[in-house]
Amino acid sequence: MSISFDNALGIHQQALTFRAERAEVLANNLANADTPNYKARDLDFAAVLANQSDKTRNGTFALERTNARHIEAEGLGTGDEELLYRTPSQPSIDQNTVDAQIEQANYAQNSVNFQASFTLLNSKFKGLVSALRGE
Repeated sequence: MSISFDNALGIHQQALTFRAERAEVLANNLANADTPNYKARDLDFAAVLANQSDKTRNGTFALERTNARHIEAEGLGTGDEELLYRTPSQPSIDQNTVDAQIEQANYAQNSVNFQASFTLLNSKFKGLVSALRGE
């Protein structure tokens, strides 16, 4: 009998990936806080995770290539369309929508949530290891 990590770990491993992607987006916002006309972006974590969960349940969407010269559509459904623009609370003169305090708070909250997901995933692995050892 084999162990299916997808069944054992559930969506938690994908949650860690999405939290890491969100951290990258938030860090990019902070890095561009002084860039004129830069528009702050964010990842709607709940929507992305629900979309991934739906793909897992219903199967993935794939395109059929009818000709060898057709371009493969790898990564279809992921990317910039999942990133949303942040609405600024105060307009700025240079049209930059990054509010450093909000970005830092969101980054800190995402970091705490990442650590919680990592701790949960770590406890799942410890449970699997103890089950394999027969403890």
